[in-house]
Amino acid sequence: MKRTITKIIIHCSASPEGRDDRAADIARWHKQKGLKSIGYHYVIDLDGTIEEGRPLDKAGAHCEGANNCSIGICYIGGLDSNGNPKNTMTPEQNDALVMLLMTLRTQFPGIKIYGHNELNLNKACPCFDVRKWLANHGF
Repeated sequence: MKRTITKIIIHCSASPEGRDDRAADIARWHKQKGLKSIGYHYVIDLDGTIEEGRPLDKAGAHCEGANNCSIGICYIGGLDSNGNPKNTMTPEQNDALVMLLMTLRTQFPGIKIYGHNELNLNKACPCFDVRKWLANHGF
């Protein structure tokens, strides 16, 4: 791998709660916006399945100013039925995110974990307090 990875950035898909979008849906949305492929490296489906997106050796397209040095993880959800920001992670998504973060921290010692909204302050994404979530999960 040729790029230096120092950050993991957690995102949501901005899908209404319960809508079963997948990495293929996000790839289509991103291509419609002019990207070559999906901007995230991993997508966590409602059932906890972790789908691979962009290869880790390729810079993402998920967080302006941090794409070259980061891994983008997106969980499906993030909005309530009225389109308002909400942590909609299912228990399965929560468990999958914990497992994926543990694996990536082993692979990339010293890596820092952020919510998208910590780096792009005008964003609600990932629609939960990542600092609090990390502390509650032993990170």
